[in-house]
Amino acid sequence: MKEKASDLIVGRNPVMEALKAGREIEKLFVAKGSEGSIKKIIAVAKDRGIPVHYEDRQVLDKLSGNGNQGVAAFVSSHSYCEIEDMIRLAEERGEDPFVVVLDGIEDPHNLGAVIRTAEAAGAHGIVIPKRRAAGITSAVVKASAGASEHMLCAKVPNISQAIDKLKSMGLWIAACDVGGQTWHSVDLTGGIGLVVGGEGTGIGKLVREKCDFTLGITMKGKISSLNASNAAAILMYEVRRQRDGQQVR
Repeated sequence: MKEKASDLIVGRNPVMEALKAGREIEKLFVAKGSEGSIKKIIAVAKDRGIPVHYEDRQVLDKLSGNGNQGVAAFVSSHSYCEIEDMIRLAEERGEDPFVVVLDGIEDPHNLGAVIRTAEAAGAHGIVIPKRRAAGITSAVVKASAGASEHMLCAKVPNISQAIDKLKSMGLWIAACDVGGQTWHSVDLTGGIGLVVGGEGTGIGKLVREKCDFTLGITMKGKISSLNASNAAAILMYEVRRQRDGQQVR
């Protein structure tokens, strides 16, 4: 694991998920007079010996911005893993590897949404590039509703090389791109890696050439494409549907 530094997580769900995941939390800030689920957060924090600081709401807003829901936590920055860790997790679960590769998603809300869906769909990990792409920040943690605390994420210097590594481990690599085979007509069982491109630019040419096949999503309306996180969600749940034993249509 690597890239440890101070970061801030805000919001009730993200903070609670960080606590559940055993994340290293340096201190917790709570708005005075907070009720509801924050009481449970405080109890868990105290059980783990985490210092709890009670502040006026204005102080907390200045520290973490609006939308903190009365709680914020200073934590060690997200610990990135290696691709091998994802394969190991699949083996531990007795499942075929299921990895989502993101080629340059820059919007933290999109990244958070992809991570949230990936965790719900049973993916074993997310691969993101080190440069020209969003990393796991507090905004991503909040957008994922805390799912990033339960999802392995590898930050790699080269997406094409990461795909080569996944292929050497027995995964078939599918690109989400215009003009591909209809997404629900392809067998997506077995070890699978889904590649989703960035906002506007899509999947890079070299990365696309590394993929084994391309999946297209049928568009019946007046717009020609979907948001990256929406497209990723459709494909991830097609993988989930087929893994649950339903047939290719």
